[in-house]
Amino acid sequence: MKGKHKVIVQNKRIRYDFELNRNITILQGDSATGKTILIEMIQEYMNQGKASMVDLQCDKKCGVISGSTWQGQLSQFSDSIIFIDEGNSFILSVEFAKEIQKTDNYYVIVTREGLPNLPYSVEEIYGIHSSGKYGHLKKCYQTFYHLYNIQSAEKKYISQNSDY
Repeated sequence: MKGKHKVIVQNKRIRYDFELNRNITILQGDSATGKTILIEMIQEYMNQGKASMVDLQCDKKCGVISGSTWQGQLSQFSDSIIFIDEGNSFILSVEFAKEIQKTDNYYVIVTREGLPNLPYSVEEIYGIHSSGKYGHLKKCYQTFYHLYNIQSAEKKYISQNSDY
């Protein structure tokens, strides 16, 4: 897959609106920031469609893979966006890294771990930022933000390694 892909996932209480720029995107952050809720909403939509009360808008098919049957699940997707929640230990394996490099899918992986076997860009590591309040029936909009800024990292590296 090439290009950018906009994804909107929402229900009556919460909305996620983000754009994927590369084939591997990492979501990180503290507990209770909404990472798992995003995955659960996509899974509900996959299982129940419109009856789930989740609205999923994207120019590509979206799906979730998990558990020990991940390889079989992965084989069912092509030219899609695959979401994987933390707790799936297969994301750390060399086997998983090899399998996803053979596909034309985009991947959104929720993890607090480093993924040394995957070729992802530091520019594609995000956290979820909320505006609005939980606990109300009012819509809560979720946005992604960069956890690392490549330009500030480069400046820090240069200043730490410059000769005085």
